[in-house]
Amino acid sequence: MSQHGKSTLSTFRLHSRPSRVTLTAACSTVLAAAAVSGAVALGSDPVAAQQADVIQPGVAARADTAAGESRQLSHTLTDVQTAHARARAAAELRAAQRAARARAARRRAARAAARAAARAAAERAAAADTSSQSSAPPPATPSGSPQHIAMSLLSSYGWSSSQFSCLDELWTRESGWNPTAANASGAYGIPQALPGSKMASAGPDWQTNPETQIKWGLGYIKDLYGSPCGAWSHEEASGWY
Repeated sequence: MSQHGKSTLSTFRLHSRPSRVTLTAACSTVLAAAAVSGAVALGSDPVAAQQADVIQPGVAARADTAAGESRQLSHTLTDVQTAHARARAAAELRAAQRAARARAARRRAARAAARAAARAAAERAAAADTSSQSSAPPPATPSGSPQHIAMSLLSSYGWSSSQFSCLDELWTRESGWNPTAANASGAYGIPQALPGSKMASAGPDWQTNPETQIKWGLGYIKDLYGSPCGAWSHEEASGWY
């Protein structure tokens, strides 16, 4: 290569190599472009960021509100369930109390009915006894056999005629209704008073008068046994009365 050619190539190389100033300017241009590009990008991001700053707290607030409402709804549901359970328990208690009161009322009614029935039965029995006593002829002067005398005296001691069968059994065994029957032990008369002188309280003719002996004997039976049938039961059990 000629000297001219080398010179030309050197000149080309010299002119084609970018200078430091050019590189600096280029870098500045690139940086400026990047800065502009970044500014553009950042110019968009601040709006989005601002919108995000506005939206995100709102979303968070709505989320918190929804969570609070959910909790409140849960509490309200629990309160409703609790109130319902309490109301059901109170209703069951009232029903049990009503049933207990009804049972108590039925028991009181049953007792009252039983008392009323007992009173009615007692009144009927008293009326029947009064009727039988009023319908019975007034006792006349006893006459006839000792048995007849005793029969006519039963009502004056408060006994019905049904007691005579027991009295007949008793004094048939004791004396055979004999007013002069005497026992070695000292018993005497129809009722076999021991001693026989006890019958003097019924009359001075106690030794011979069947009526006097029977009156004493009926009084003795009433005081000790309540009735001729009571005396006969003792006689059967013990052999004496």
